[in-house]
Amino acid sequence: MQLDGRTVVVGLSGGIACYKACEVVRLLTGAGARVPVIMTAGAQQFVTPLTLQTLSGQPVATDTFDLTQESEIGHIRLADAAECLLIAPATANMLAKLATGIADDLLTTVALATRARIVLAPAMNVHMWEHPTVQENLARLVTRGTRVIGPASGALACGYEGVGRLAEPADIFEEVCAALVPQDLAGEHLLVSAGPTQEPVDPVRYLSNRSSGKMGYALARVARRRGAAVTLVSGPVGLPAPAGVRLVTVATAAEMASAIDAALAPATVVIMCAAVADYRPRRPAARKLKKTTESLTLELEPTRDILAGLGSRKGQRLLVGFAAETHRVAEEARRKLRAKHLDLIVANDVSAPGAGFGGDTNVVRLLDTGSLDETLPVLPKDEVASRILDWVAARRSRSTTRSTSRPSRLRRVR
Repeated sequence: MQLDGRTVVVGLSGGIACYKACEVVRLLTGAGARVPVIMTAGAQQFVTPLTLQTLSGQPVATDTFDLTQESEIGHIRLADAAECLLIAPATANMLAKLATGIADDLLTTVALATRARIVLAPAMNVHMWEHPTVQENLARLVTRGTRVIGPASGALACGYEGVGRLAEPADIFEEVCAALVPQDLAGEHLLVSAGPTQEPVDPVRYLSNRSSGKMGYALARVARRRGAAVTLVSGPVGLPAPAGVRLVTVATAAEMASAIDAALAPATVVIMCAAVADYRPRRPAARKLKKTTESLTLELEPTRDILAGLGSRKGQRLLVGFAAETHRVAEEARRKLRAKHLDLIVANDVSAPGAGFGGDTNVVRLLDTGSLDETLPVLPKDEVASRILDWVAARRSRSTTRSTSRPSRLRRVR
């Protein structure tokens, strides 16, 4: 996600995880954000202000009563400028101050004065994290609307093993992105499929396709940013799980069908982006097939059409399908739209420049059951995902408006 022109104030409180916060600042500035940094006295014991100034390209604020900064009421200027205030790491001490409204240094003063969304990335010893007081303070902050990412579990600097590690920088970056976008999919539950399937020929070989899963993962990631609960059913890919998304991994078309069925009940929107195999070997060999001079014939049988099955029982859900084609793209997309009872189909010519499997961009054509027929230019897959989800948000909004505007039927109570 690009953050050009956005202002994210990053605060560091005193903990060894400060070194990982440097990478978060680098990611934010790399995405185009303006990133002023505030450091507590404790944070300066672990990394220097010069390090953060070099990474952010901004002066680092350290003192509430700095004469230069306070000539412009520096703490209010920082609070007002922030579109998001990220505190990483957020120590147990910092959580306690924020929960009780203590403002005894520059960072806590800015936190009290800002009206921006606040994101906390806690990091501390596992026993501190588990202490009831820390959990009570955190619960109080969450109740006020504060977003929390982590902590993660693993080896801690103190020598213990457990929950308390600072979340990974990429996951913290993702949480900041979510804080900066409208939550227009809040309350929705998206079920997204992604990637290829692999149909066994023998124990070491399989039939598959060139799908990388990048488009489906982008949809899951962007939907979660916009407030949706997301379940991602993924075939075998080499991609990290999107932060905050429930990931279900499968291999075959049959496994994907079962996983979709199991996850379907709470879904309000289903987006089938996976490239599911159309055929599978009828009788996979139990042992590795040996190479000979003879020709080899594989007998194939069709797999279950997951998308068509969803269309026949979609109820009030929105159903979005994909059509990856190499010729007669629009005609085939319209046929699938009708035949599979879809609400929207995303068609693309995978042989076109910028739209092939495995790339970071896509070229798609959006067609729905109404009048929409729009071809998008070459765009990053995250942006393509945003355009698709714009359609979903608009359609869900219209559905909600219609349902709430209907006159209620009053039942006489006897």
